Amino acid sequence: MTELDGHGPLRRAVLWVALLNFGYFWVEFTVAQSIGSVSLFADSIDFLEDTAINLLILIGIGLSLVYRARLGMLLAGVLLIPGIATLWMAWNKVMSQAPPDAFDLSLTGLGALFVNLACAFLLVRFRHHQGSLTRAAFLFARNDALANVAIIAAGLITLLWHSALPDLIVGLGIFLMNLDAAREVYQAARREHAETRQLQP
Repeated sequence: MTELDGHGPLRRAVLWVALLNFGYFWVEFTVAQSIGSVSLFADSIDFLEDTAINLLILIGIGLSLVYRARLGMLLAGVLLIPGIATLWMAWNKVMSQAPPDAFDLSLTGLGALFVNLACAFLLVRFRHHQGSLTRAAFLFARNDALANVAIIAAGLITLLWHSALPDLIVGLGIFLMNLDAAREVYQAARREHAETRQLQP
């Protein structure tokens, strides 16, 4: 039996990732609202988006290549949603110039890092299976872990330099990282779709 026969291990991994993302969304969103953090706000929306994406991936596992490719292109578009929310929050931060609480920022970012590292660990062995779908899930977890390191750093810098700029810069960095991940997923899905069309009689 091959690793993907029945898709059991992959389904369980994706389900756990969806649950972890949904649970920490509430933590990060609450803290982001209470301290006015752009980076935590962007990352919390990203957690909610990752929940939806992994549930879509769970549905897509076992579908034909053409349907997986189409779903992959849809996910690439969904990935842009947190970016739009980030730009809106960033504009508000530019207007207020109030820095977030540095300790809460770093501590919440550290918690998010642990969650995303756990998700990446669950998905790493499946990142080349099921084409753009599981590649999308792995990319999201990997990018989120990198973003969390930046959030922690922003909190530490804010301790030394009482400014809204570190949080704002990291929030915009998360936006750019989401754009790049969307491009990678879309390109992978387009390749799958083109391969499917070539195989059709």
